[in-house]
Amino acid sequence: MVKLLIGHKGSGKTKMMIDLANTEAEEGNGSVVYINKNSRLMLDLSYHIRVINMEDFEHITNISEYIGFIYGIIALDNDIQTIYIDSILKHANVSIGDIPEFLARLNGISDIYGVNFVVSLSADKEELIGVEFDKYEIMN
Repeated sequence: MVKLLIGHKGSGKTKMMIDLANTEAEEGNGSVVYINKNSRLMLDLSYHIRVINMEDFEHITNISEYIGFIYGIIALDNDIQTIYIDSILKHANVSIGDIPEFLARLNGISDIYGVNFVVSLSADKEELIGVEFDKYEIMN
């Protein structure tokens, strides 16, 4: 399942994701991965969470490479329960126009491997043209 947190900067998406990830890491049965654009949140997240800083992977420059990167993460740990992707529009040159395909591909990965995704998007719902919202859970 793919869950979305949508809203502009300052709307509390990251705080909500951190709280969800920390709770899941403490109560869940699988691994939790948190992908962030930088290392700023490392101290806010439980030590049980695998934090990935995308600044360390600057050569990932489009959604196909990003999806390949996610496959690699899953291949290394088949106990992953949820992957949190904070502020996807700030990673790998992803634009609003890429979001429908990106979410559809995450949905496919989720169906095949049983991994949940929580993705935050710094945009209004109206800006996300082409996203089939009935396929995703909107969390806010």
